[in-house]
Amino acid sequence: MDIDPQAKAAQAPASTRMPKWLPRAMVLALALFGVFLLADWAFHRLTGLLVILFVAFFVSLAMEPAVGLLVRKGVPRGLATGAVFVGTFACVLAFLASLVTLLVETATNLAHETPRLLDESVDWINRTFGQHFTTHDLSERLLHESDLIESYAHTAADNAWGVSTTVLGGLAQVLTIALFSVYLTAGGPRVRRTVCSLLPPARQQTFLHAWDLAIYKTGGYLFSRVLLAIVSSVVHAVFLSILALPNPIALGVWFGVISAFIPTIGTYIAAIVPVFVALTVDPLDAVWIVLFAVVYQWFQDYLLQPRITARTVDVNAAIALLSVLAGGALLGAVGALLAIPATATVQAFLSEYVKRYAVNEDPRIEQTTPRRKRTTTTPDHE
Repeated sequence: MDIDPQAKAAQAPASTRMPKWLPRAMVLALALFGVFLLADWAFHRLTGLLVILFVAFFVSLAMEPAVGLLVRKGVPRGLATGAVFVGTFACVLAFLASLVTLLVETATNLAHETPRLLDESVDWINRTFGQHFTTHDLSERLLHESDLIESYAHTAADNAWGVSTTVLGGLAQVLTIALFSVYLTAGGPRVRRTVCSLLPPARQQTFLHAWDLAIYKTGGYLFSRVLLAIVSSVVHAVFLSILALPNPIALGVWFGVISAFIPTIGTYIAAIVPVFVALTVDPLDAVWIVLFAVVYQWFQDYLLQPRITARTVDVNAAIALLSVLAGGALLGAVGALLAIPATATVQAFLSEYVKRYAVNEDPRIEQTTPRRKRTTTTPDHE
């Protein structure tokens, strides 16, 4: 007698049947996995745009104090935003123009002074090591026996298109950041109102307080950097004038901007251009510039900067260096530049909302020796 397959399946144990929810779960898992892949692809595609928005947001925070000051004086917000950004762009363009002029003059002077420097170097080598080199022998070896210069020329020619593309891409990113910064600054009240409309009243106060902290810390960071740049520019311009180097004011401004906006190693990087300038005048001046840069970097890090940033951006030096390294690893030079104000904002926000407790006095904390109790001796009475 034949048994119906459907009846046989109905008689099978319940444990061997597929659960009814399993197909739906598999379809849902596949759908979620597809959504994850799509989101991952979109995130990697939009990473550049997100970085631009992040930088534009911090630029708008830095410009907000100046714009707010003009608005409180009766200037319309749009006009105040335009005035602040036009002034900022004018300062940046003036700095870049002076830097290009300085670099061109330095390269020209080096080209004119290179034969003299080579002759003096060869004479010093011959006197010191007892050799008989000549500049003619050196040029013959470089031009005929070595293909190094030719290979460099071919490499530069091959990379010319890539360099020009990179420069144009960088200019496009700068213009995009400037455009978004203007929009965010001019529409700051509208942005805050939109965000607050999505939050309950209690959360609105927290958000506005965090926004104020970010503006205060970012503006304070920019203000402190400008003060440091002014002091560094004046000091280095005076020192370079004493050495009688050409263009001491332009070199001082270069020193001030680079040393102020690049933490820890900015002064050493800024010393490269003045050292090359000094080589065209007197090589001994280059040594004095390096020594002065080391002394001034110590003076700025340990004496000047703590006093200027005490009321604006008070961040521990080790934490500041760590934040700069982390920002540089994440976003490159832009991340390193924005790391300190972002860290200061987070630190200020946590200091107000993280509960702290009183610390009992303990020599293991202060690293001091405990005070000994005084013992008084009383004379014996007979």
